Amino acid sequence: MRFAIGATALLAAAFVRADEESSSSSSSEVESSTSSSIVKPTFTPTKLKAPFLEQFTDDWDKRWKESHAKKDDKSTDEEWAYVGKWSVEEPTVLKGIEGDKGLVIKDPAAHHAISAKFPKAIDNKGKTLVVQYEVKLQNGLECGGAYMKLLQDNKALHAEEFSNSSPYIIMFGPDKCGATNKVHFIFRHKNPKTGEYEEKHLKNPPMARIVKTTTLYTLVVKPDNSFEIKIDGESIRNGTLLEDFTPSVNPDAEIDDPEDKKPEDWVDEQRIPDPEAKKPEDWDEDAPFEIVDEEATKPDDWLEDEPTTIPDPEAEKPEDWDDEEDGDWIPPTVPNPKCDEVSGCGKWEPPMKKNPEYKGKWSAPFIDNPAYKGEWAPRKIKNPNYFEDKTPANFEPIGAIGFEIWTMQNDILFDNIYIGHSAEDAEALKKETFDIKIETEKAEEEASKPKTPDTPKSPSDLVFKDDPVLYVKEKFNLFVDIAKRDPVEAIKFVPEIAGGLGVIAVTLIAIIASALVGSGNAPSKEQVKAQAKKAKDAAVDAKGKAADAVATGAEKAQAEVNKRTTRSSAS
Repeated sequence: MRFAIGATALLAAAFVRADEESSSSSSSEVESSTSSSIVKPTFTPTKLKAPFLEQFTDDWDKRWKESHAKKDDKSTDEEWAYVGKWSVEEPTVLKGIEGDKGLVIKDPAAHHAISAKFPKAIDNKGKTLVVQYEVKLQNGLECGGAYMKLLQDNKALHAEEFSNSSPYIIMFGPDKCGATNKVHFIFRHKNPKTGEYEEKHLKNPPMARIVKTTTLYTLVVKPDNSFEIKIDGESIRNGTLLEDFTPSVNPDAEIDDPEDKKPEDWVDEQRIPDPEAKKPEDWDEDAPFEIVDEEATKPDDWLEDEPTTIPDPEAEKPEDWDDEEDGDWIPPTVPNPKCDEVSGCGKWEPPMKKNPEYKGKWSAPFIDNPAYKGEWAPRKIKNPNYFEDKTPANFEPIGAIGFEIWTMQNDILFDNIYIGHSAEDAEALKKETFDIKIETEKAEEEASKPKTPDTPKSPSDLVFKDDPVLYVKEKFNLFVDIAKRDPVEAIKFVPEIAGGLGVIAVTLIAIIASALVGSGNAPSKEQVKAQAKKAKDAAVDAKGKAADAVATGAEKAQAEVNKRTTRSSAS
């Protein structure tokens, strides 16, 4: 009796604890979803100095000017004008620092142009040039650019609005559309002989990072013509301006003579058919590739009287078939199953085999050409346009920065732009800004991800010993859900709960009966034994019925599977 009462108390306590944990879990989930524990720092302007350093503080509009020029194109339609709007605001997606504003593209599928002139032209001759800025793709980037242009300092820069035709010195930053995904590094180089400019493109540009957290792009060009591209402070690409760009900075010292022509009698065939070779007399060009295998014999199990196909025995004439209008109905044919069990059916014919006498079309073998003179190439002459620029890193003076962009996505944000000569100051700015905000952004991104449930997806996956409380809770909830529709099915499919409830019921009856029998007097030993035996027998009976129910449920389930399988095969 004590054991039964103890078991009942344990099971009931498990139900109560499971219910309490369920309520507690639900309330904690709501609480975590409605509140954030991410503490964000507050923006403080940097004290670093540079030829140009922009953090888009409140006086930003004194430095930046939106362009409303037309794109340099034959078309004058409105779609080619710079109609895209700009704004300076805090990010709306994964904000890392409170009060930290950036320059934001506001219109999707529009042309945008904006620029800021430098207080003084930047001349990096003999100096290191460092270009660094942050890009935040709040809506991703499917097709569009997020690159900057460093504009050439000239009179036109100060007299005209910024546009795609404004001459630039360097173009740097991410660009993605379709299969294109790269970080541009392009510089315009002036030919010292002709005075013409030519774009030099990095041969193997790195891929842009298409994420909604902030990405930091850094370009460093040193006086020795070496360059380095960093993404989020990590070195991604290194090289030199003289070797890693196309077209190359310096032309070839020699070129092919355009006046030189290949002589008419020049022989550049290295091998020719042997002119003295003759076809052998026994060479039969008409011999077939295959012939009948005369040595083959019909297999003993070949069913020559059986057709290879037969009418489909399971086919039935459609109910709407009209013999007068549609003609006599003929069932479709299927492969004769008898032929699958033997070597073959129908008329037997010997197979074909490769003809050992087959040689094909005769042709003369090739020999080295005695008249061969080698591959012809025009003679080389000095390149009249040759020059050698040993210091292409000495860019022309830079007078402004501009973003001239077309993109399908809006809310692209730019911030913390550094243009100067100190890699150390650029790194210090990174630590003050990017390093702080990226940590906060990633923490918020992780916190906002949907939580993966720790519990198994199905109650049938649970094991009692792993988590008894969770096991009881899930099984009990499943029992209740099924019992609402069909109590008998609930007993069959969740016999553990049915048996437990049976034990509880029997125990309660035993307790009541004991109380009535005693009614003031302590029960005798015989009465206690009788009640204990009765409770034990009832529990065994409940357990047996639960087991029968499980077996019956399994049999019914298997029968349903068989039924569905049979239907599938028939259809």
